[in-house]
Amino acid sequence: MNPTAASTTADSAADARPANWAGVLSMTLCVFGLIASEFMPVSLLTPIATSLGVSEGWAGYGIAISGAFAVITSLSISRLVGNLNRKTLLLLLTIAMGVSGVIVSLAPSYPVYMIGRALIGVVIGGFWSMSAAIAMRLVPAKSVPKALAIFNGGNALATVVAAPLGSYLGGVIGWRGAFMCLVPIALIALIWQWISLPSLKAEKGGAASAGAFGVLNQRVVRRGMAAVGLFFIGQFMLFTYLRPFLETVTGVSVTELSMMLLALGVAGFVGTVVIGSVIKKGVYKPLIVVPPVMAAVAVALIVLGHMTGPVFALLALWGLVATAAPVAWWSWLAESLPNDAEAGGGLMVAVIQLSIALGSTIGGLLFDSSGYRITFIASAVVLLLASVLAAATARTKG
Repeated sequence: MNPTAASTTADSAADARPANWAGVLSMTLCVFGLIASEFMPVSLLTPIATSLGVSEGWAGYGIAISGAFAVITSLSISRLVGNLNRKTLLLLLTIAMGVSGVIVSLAPSYPVYMIGRALIGVVIGGFWSMSAAIAMRLVPAKSVPKALAIFNGGNALATVVAAPLGSYLGGVIGWRGAFMCLVPIALIALIWQWISLPSLKAEKGGAASAGAFGVLNQRVVRRGMAAVGLFFIGQFMLFTYLRPFLETVTGVSVTELSMMLLALGVAGFVGTVVIGSVIKKGVYKPLIVVPPVMAAVAVALIVLGHMTGPVFALLALWGLVATAAPVAWWSWLAESLPNDAEAGGGLMVAVIQLSIALGSTIGGLLFDSSGYRITFIASAVVLLLASVLAAATARTKG
């Protein structure tokens, strides 16, 4: 058959496919549970550390290890699962999400806690590496952007509620109870996906990990990926250790802490809504401007950290720009790799998760050894470097 005709036939079939919005929504609930699971330790570092007999820095490595295992999984899962039906794979990953919650909530020791956190990393890497491809099989081609936007809505909602809800639940039922609350979400997502998702047989071809690395042949991609990596490293060097900073420096109560984290999350949700109109005027401007704004917030927290009002406002500003920035980076990816978005997306997932792991680890080492001031200054420096690289990316041709 003529390749052009085959492509046209495939496009027509994709356009004629009926939309399975129930399947999209069931996966969105899974996204919500995943993001909540990944970042809930941010608001519970102090009680986790106390209960397990480790420092806040060591407790923060629970985020680092989940990011590391997400990287490994995102780059290897296609080869490991082979021809396994993708619906079956999604259901297995959702079960693993629930098991992770049980392991973490019942962990009698730090190593067991880390095993649970590693397992959620496997789920994160596996899910996100196939999310776009599955969305393409659930809805017509023209509705794929909408489906992906709904997925990101689950991400944004979890970002809004995970930290403050985790902080509140931790104060009421303890950090173990907070993690156990994620298990019913996984169970509901499992049943919903089992009912709503069609059989998703493995398709031949597609971007493998070699394809993901192949896009690095383009200089604009190399610089862009380096910039996004530095952005997430700088962000999580500070963000991971907000709770101990707020408790020991600002001196907030559990209620005040929950309100501050809620303000950060709500501002982030607003940022994801507003950023769309900004990107229409050019994708590079927010990529260049946002990191210096965050760096300024990091420095201001050092100076004004003992004042509750200014800290509240600074965290809201941080949430507004930090949560919106990834939307701009995904838009950059689509603009830079219109014909290799799937391969580039796999690489982006790996870069982001590795950067979260590195940022949490470096931040933990600095926080334990040198205190919050050096940690926040280092975060600001890395964020400024991210801005410089984003500007260099904007000037790159090919």
